[in-house]
Amino acid sequence: MTVDIDKTGPEDTPPTPKAGPEAIKAIPVRHYGRYVSAVVAIALFAAIVYAFSQGKINWGAIPEYFFDQRILDGVGNTLILTVLSMAIGIAGGILLAVMRLSKNPVTSSIAWFYIWFFRGTPVLVQLIVWFNLGLVFEYINLGPFYRDEWSDFMTPMLTALLGLGLNEAAYMAEICRAGLLSVDEGQSEASHALGMSHGKTLRRIVIPQAMRVIVPPTGNEVINMLKTTSLVSVVQFSELFRQAQDIGQTSGAPVEMLFLAAAWYLIMTSILSVGQYYLERYYARGSSRSLPPTPLQKIKATVFSVRRPKGVAA
Repeated sequence: MTVDIDKTGPEDTPPTPKAGPEAIKAIPVRHYGRYVSAVVAIALFAAIVYAFSQGKINWGAIPEYFFDQRILDGVGNTLILTVLSMAIGIAGGILLAVMRLSKNPVTSSIAWFYIWFFRGTPVLVQLIVWFNLGLVFEYINLGPFYRDEWSDFMTPMLTALLGLGLNEAAYMAEICRAGLLSVDEGQSEASHALGMSHGKTLRRIVIPQAMRVIVPPTGNEVINMLKTTSLVSVVQFSELFRQAQDIGQTSGAPVEMLFLAAAWYLIMTSILSVGQYYLERYYARGSSRSLPPTPLQKIKATVFSVRRPKGVAA
């Protein structure tokens, strides 16, 4: 007689499937402070707009003169003065930074005195002093090459370039010096061990790495220089602010022309800010694993984050 033996045990019995975990219902956090601050900000903005709209200001004069040829000439002169002054400032700043870091006590002392003097005196005072140096130097005499009276030599354009450019060099010197010091000394030591000269080490090794530290504050200096050009109106240079003042005096709308000039300054600084962002992003490639998103990428991320992916319950 054959007996069938059941060899299956408890361990061979498949386990009973358990019910899955209950879905978590996420409740968004309410940020009431954000709503209150947004309402307060909108109310303040509306109050300011209403106050200006009720003021005795001829708002129609702003679009009437916004693209006036004199204003456009002032904008062009402002941009040219900004570029040339920053070129002088950057070139002088790099030279002064290298001199400041030099082991030669004479060159480092000269650089220190220059930075101390030009950073310690207001740029408006420097502009006026440059314009009135004819009281000290009646003539400028360069031998057989050039000789003229100081008043004819020191034009408003040259005064503006010297006043703004030489003052900016003092600030750029400290920015460049901070950037050069941010590079590890081992980089220079390794370059010298490979037989590279000091100048070649600066050009090929140190300065490219220091740009990551130098570029952000330099961008701020460019934007600040654009606005500082308004000071050269005291030396009769026809930049944007000067042209707006002249039109305001002849048109009887001096305050309106100041608003017009402010609008142009905002446009130019906004464009420069965008350029500064992409320049900083370019030099940040070697310092971070992922580059920061561009404004367009941020907008796309915000738009697409509103859409819910398929298969996700509301």
